[in-house]
Amino acid sequence: MTHDARVARSAAEDKATDYLLTADDGAAIDAWWRAANYLAVGQIYLMSNALLKRPLAEEDIKPRLLGHWGTSPGQNFLYAHLNHQIIQRDLDIIYLSGPGHGGPSLVAASWLEGTYSEVYSHVGTDARGVDALCRQFSFPGGIPSHVAPETPGSIHEGGELGYVLSHAYGAAFDNPDLIAVAVIGDGEAETAPLATAWHSNKFLDPQADGTVLPILHLNGYKIANPTIFDRIPRQELESLLLGYGHQPYFFEGGFDGEDIIKTHRRFAGLLAQVLDEVVDIRTRAADGRLTERPRWPMIVFRTPKGWTGPQEVDGLPVEGSWRSHQVPMSAVRGNEEYTRLLESWMRSYRPKELFGPEGRIMDLVAQNNPVGTRRMSANPHANGGLLTRDLDLPDFRDYGVDVPGPGGATAEATRVLGGWVADVVDRNRQTFRVFGPDETHSNRLGAAVEAGRKAWQAELLDTDVDLSRTGRVMEFLSEHQVQGWLEGYLLTGRHGLLNSYEAFIHIIDSMFNQHAKWLDSSRDIPWRVPVPSLNYLLSSHVWRQDHNGFSHQDPGFLDVVMNKTADVTRIYLPPDANTLLSTFDHVLRTRNYVNVVVAGKQPGPQWLTMEEAVLHCTRGIGIWNWAGSEEPGSKPDVVLGCAGDVPTMEAIAAARLLRERLPELRVRVVNVVDLMRLQDEREHPHGLSHRDFDALFTADRPVIFAFHGYPSLVHQLTYRRTNHHNIHVRGFKEKGTTTTPFDMLMLNDLDRYRLVIDVIDRVPGLAERESSLRQEMLDTRVRARQYTRKHGQDLPEVTQWVVQDGDNTQGSGAPGSDTGGDNA
Repeated sequence: MTHDARVARSAAEDKATDYLLTADDGAAIDAWWRAANYLAVGQIYLMSNALLKRPLAEEDIKPRLLGHWGTSPGQNFLYAHLNHQIIQRDLDIIYLSGPGHGGPSLVAASWLEGTYSEVYSHVGTDARGVDALCRQFSFPGGIPSHVAPETPGSIHEGGELGYVLSHAYGAAFDNPDLIAVAVIGDGEAETAPLATAWHSNKFLDPQADGTVLPILHLNGYKIANPTIFDRIPRQELESLLLGYGHQPYFFEGGFDGEDIIKTHRRFAGLLAQVLDEVVDIRTRAADGRLTERPRWPMIVFRTPKGWTGPQEVDGLPVEGSWRSHQVPMSAVRGNEEYTRLLESWMRSYRPKELFGPEGRIMDLVAQNNPVGTRRMSANPHANGGLLTRDLDLPDFRDYGVDVPGPGGATAEATRVLGGWVADVVDRNRQTFRVFGPDETHSNRLGAAVEAGRKAWQAELLDTDVDLSRTGRVMEFLSEHQVQGWLEGYLLTGRHGLLNSYEAFIHIIDSMFNQHAKWLDSSRDIPWRVPVPSLNYLLSSHVWRQDHNGFSHQDPGFLDVVMNKTADVTRIYLPPDANTLLSTFDHVLRTRNYVNVVVAGKQPGPQWLTMEEAVLHCTRGIGIWNWAGSEEPGSKPDVVLGCAGDVPTMEAIAAARLLRERLPELRVRVVNVVDLMRLQDEREHPHGLSHRDFDALFTADRPVIFAFHGYPSLVHQLTYRRTNHHNIHVRGFKEKGTTTTPFDMLMLNDLDRYRLVIDVIDRVPGLAERESSLRQEMLDTRVRARQYTRKHGQDLPEVTQWVVQDGDNTQGSGAPGSDTGGDNA
């Protein structure tokens, strides 16, 4: 089958040629496109003489040639035509570049629109500005090669492929007047997140949400291989996209020597038809005439890779080939033949028609620029902090658990939080959403679901529960999609939280990395206004996944987060419901952070009153005098540190055992909510000074630390501390299975009996004096394990353990609380 046969124009495209594009408008679109292409080439190759006022010389060319040319001309073409439609229809559009390594394209566009010079005064709109624009690209002290945060109009860098469509839908939620154009590279279309993202159209409300216009850019090649989407028959590709619920419109341009003005005219007609169809869908939805889920239009846009670039270099094809993916000619500096070819290439865009004598763009080019905030590079949705409004948060204190004394009440922390989140949803129905991969109910946030319902635009059955066309809870069994939606929602100025099983948040490790890098870079860009933070609630965590087993047991996301810059990342481990409420009230008020909150969903003991919880969370760390046995004015013999709900319970249980069996031993219990408090103040803004750290943990006494995650993380955080050699950490040791809760703790040596043994081993003199107690603890561990093997549950002395006498005669939610029926 020939290439022409595979890409034969559709009837829809032929019909679109009826659109009337005036000669002036066609000339303006083409001039703008040529100017953008010219600047894209200049950014990749030149460090001076960017307007070719003299023949190119060796000193004009960069010594290191970096960047991606292949996608740029196609994206410039799309941008030029979108500008035309914005002018004609007064549209509110943001542009998301999936092939984000086409940075030269979007930087050129923002300069042509004038936005770049507005936010970077050193890059003016004259010849000196053009030189500065080109020199800085992929140059030391300059700007990155991708559509990075430094690029006006961008909310999507695209350096890591796969997320552009998810980000576009996130931007469109609750933005009814916005059109988010998502340009998808055909290489990117092969990624798993992108393949799933097509289903996002089943969650877009045609009345309350905006419009997403996907444009699948087929230019045929990746770095060194053809793309699947370009090499399958047109009918197969069309069937795939129809199956995803879209109405595809196909376009081909740049082949067979067609006059470029005719190409512009054809695409202008197709784009106008697509936008007319969007208007029709939205009008019918507003009038109540839309009785079924709409089939939203999309465009399949096929052009040569490296369009308008050199046809050949050294006798090998470049345009329409993988060789144009990055730099079509390398090592140009000092190569006269390549230098003349580069100059000829750049002059083919006829720069004298595009730039005046002083370097400013000609009126014909400017004619295709929208004005003000209608410029895609100046759209406030792409600088979402400009549009952010504080949430209307109910007073979290009104939702707290009544705690008559430490351990005197039992509650499911995330269920308590869910009641508060439900009212956050209710009070902020256009600016707050809850996201999660089908686990919101399981993570005990059911009240939020009941308040906001779950968004759903696909078929509804009479047996469905909590589904709604206008739902505020976004559930999709793809961590990639809910993460991408939330990122797009946040970057356009709204608020949200993502809840997930702790082990499976690892699926989006790389997405978190990219978002954290975006926030970090944005902090150094004065015109970027801070956006609401990315907030994670990780529940169903490692210590209470005994019913699901080893695959569900992994606290390692904390380690991933810790490796990112301290200016962006925060980790919180609230030990009970009241501290969880206080923590979330805080994180939902923050900007430009990634906040990770880990909290269990199972019944557990409640330690602090609401007043105590607020004080403790404000400090982030503190001594729990009631839990220890040190005397006022005396120095402890040992410190039991703890972070995380289950490790906290084990540390307190160990302290109680030590108080009962070794009453003369002075034990201090230190609980950590804000994990970054362990770090040196020079390493993290939340870090403690050495003096403050030593005041809590001492400078010379043994510290036994019961930790939620991998022990190495605490050592990483505390390695600068005076007493680091005396800090001994118990945590997850990658030992897991389907077993009882307490047996899980024993598998990883985090149980109370092991902590008592550690104290005996580490406090000088105890090992010799208390060998009998040590043996008793070892025997108790053996007995506990034997009991589980015989009875299938934990020892009664564990399951019925209480901190104090009181009304709670059934215990305080000890680790033996049954999770067997919680199979979610």
